[in-house]
Amino acid sequence: MLCDPDPGPWTERPAGIVLNCRLSPKGSRDALTGIVRLADGKSVVSAKVRAVPQAGRANLALRTLLASALDLPVSAIRIEAGATGRRKRVAIDGEPRLLIARLERLLMPP
Repeated sequence: MLCDPDPGPWTERPAGIVLNCRLSPKGSRDALTGIVRLADGKSVVSAKVRAVPQAGRANLALRTLLASALDLPVSAIRIEAGATGRRKRVAIDGEPRLLIARLERLLMPP
């Protein structure tokens, strides 16, 4: 039986992309730390933020980190799923190919 290959941590949409993330709150710094494959075989973007996971602070810190890294307003980034967990699905508004190119430059070694 053949399995579909992992499509990676993002998928295109007509008005942007959806990014699968694993967030580690209470870190020593705010950073996108790379792409990792989880035990279930799914790829996610690993992110660390200094904020605590209370009252949406860590989610806001993730949105702010992504906005800064992608040169977008925070309003262009929404948590679609996983608001209370470490794994999140994040919708990012913008031109999909441009967003993916920026993420590849940030996260993939040359």
